[in-house]
Amino acid sequence: MEPARLELEELRLLRRDALEQEADLSYLRRLLQGRTDILRAELDRRQGGGPVPAAAPDPAEGDPGELLDRLPAILADAPASVRRPARHLTLGPPRGEGYQREADALMGDVQLADLAAHPTEELLAAVERLAVHEREVSGRRQRLQRTADDCGAEITRRYREGEARVDDLLTGG
Repeated sequence: MEPARLELEELRLLRRDALEQEADLSYLRRLLQGRTDILRAELDRRQGGGPVPAAAPDPAEGDPGELLDRLPAILADAPASVRRPARHLTLGPPRGEGYQREADALMGDVQLADLAAHPTEELLAAVERLAVHEREVSGRRQRLQRTADDCGAEITRRYREGEARVDDLLTGG
């Protein structure tokens, strides 16, 4: 859809819709990343890269309390190595029904409440599935960002070049 061919109100609606969908996808993407981080932490623990509970002789078994204690560290975001301009997003559960179903489906893959019950191979496969889905969600999100940016640039151009007037916003014209 070529932004230059749309009416001003259509541009605004398209931009608003793209931004809302981007926020929903950002939430979904963060769920994927958090779940992946938890699964990777469990895999690291099993491979000796993390603390193994003293009461668990089998490294595949773990204390659920120990995982809960480590969640803040597991889910903490490391400082970004590349500084990018931030977008203002209001994050929360997805507003779109389709995105809500997608988020719910993601949560049913591997139950985090009992990671010890899952063999390592199953956790590795779940990490790969989540990574594939995260890349797909990121691609959709980037396309929505481009749409919102293109609409915003076209709106700005119209005001700058006099094709649209601020007075029209104030009067509803």
